[in-house]
Amino acid sequence: MKKLLFLFIICIKLNLLYAQEMDTIPPYQKDSLHIPAFTVLKTDSTYTNDKAVPNDKPVVIIYFSPECGHCQITADEFSRKMKEMKDIFFVWVSYYSLPEVRDFAKKFNLQQFNNIIIARDENYAIPSYYRVKFTPFMALYNKAHHLIKTYPQGTDADTLIKLLKDE
Repeated sequence: MKKLLFLFIICIKLNLLYAQEMDTIPPYQKDSLHIPAFTVLKTDSTYTNDKAVPNDKPVVIIYFSPECGHCQITADEFSRKMKEMKDIFFVWVSYYSLPEVRDFAKKFNLQQFNNIIIARDENYAIPSYYRVKFTPFMALYNKAHHLIKTYPQGTDADTLIKLLKDE
């Protein structure tokens, strides 16, 4: 009877360890064939969601902080190279307040491009899905919306252009 109880306890512990290990895998690594579901508040105070993302374009999801220097450099560079990236759809999201997100968009002229959604992620869906630790965080999806690559600390426009051109 003691042996049976001992085996039972070991099985329970192994199951708990396995369950804990499974929880350490970010959701995006469990489902790389879809863009995550999200609902965000755009700078014009309207809501949009993942259904607004075009089905026939590569997508880059960028989680940013308006105060982050690297995010500002990235926004400036991307704004200047948008002609080369006109066939890529961007979703820029932040948890910061809507006025701060709106000011960031204006500062880098992001609202002028029709291939960009810039918004506040009130539900913290994007950083939870990717388990973001640094900004800017970027997730690249091909035209079929399959995950190609993530950049936990962002990347430059030329790298995106080259990578998505090959897809």
